[in-house]
Amino acid sequence: MNSTTAHRLSKVPEVTLIFWIIKIAATTLGETGGDAVSMSMNLGYLLATAIFAAVFLVAVCAQIKAKHFHPTLYWATIIATTTVGTTLADFADRSLGIGYAGGSTLLLVLLLGSLAVWYRSLGTIAVDSVNSPKAEMFYWVTIMFSQTLGTALGDWTADTAGLGYTGAALLFGAMLALLVVAYYRSNISRTLLFWAAFILTRPLGAVVGDFLDKPLTAGGLALSRYSASAALFAFILTCLLFFRQRAAKKAH
Repeated sequence: MNSTTAHRLSKVPEVTLIFWIIKIAATTLGETGGDAVSMSMNLGYLLATAIFAAVFLVAVCAQIKAKHFHPTLYWATIIATTTVGTTLADFADRSLGIGYAGGSTLLLVLLLGSLAVWYRSLGTIAVDSVNSPKAEMFYWVTIMFSQTLGTALGDWTADTAGLGYTGAALLFGAMLALLVVAYYRSNISRTLLFWAAFILTRPLGAVVGDFLDKPLTAGGLALSRYSASAALFAFILTCLLFFRQRAAKKAH
């Protein structure tokens, strides 16, 4: 397959500023939305995970079957990964008693393993290579692990490490800022920087989401999980309506 055909079949968006804005909003929505179903609706982490896992599988199948890049479908699938990642991490960390440190370590191993197998199988993990069902499967499995890791890592940093939601948000924000500097001032692999940034946006979204809906006594704003989720969802839809997104055309 020549490069022109590969570009035409790319199923993921170009990585631009609006991509990162929507990504952070989507990860924050994943936290508030996941908590709304598991906690506010009192369904529990296991049942909520089963519900979101079913949504995730349907979304991924639709994404893989699609012939071209569809922004709405892509971001719906991203949101599905963030919600199932939230409830799955909470189930493992809290219900199974693995703890934030154990859960974060396990998920980091799974994430790195997914990237390694993907690279060994296809020879690249660049975004513009996601143009075949096999590459898409690796892509979405890797993203699901990264979203789940982000929830556990965000909770670990904010709670166990004692930084609180604001402190944790500043920490992850500063780490993302360093990646931006590295992008413009160094020769570090753009693919490596992309995945590092993609992973770090999830714990940032997790702690921002917790900051919005956790009680005042816990350091949050005590906002309604439903209203916060609705506002974030509306923001994402607005971005999709007003900012055109195109399929990726170069490695990131």
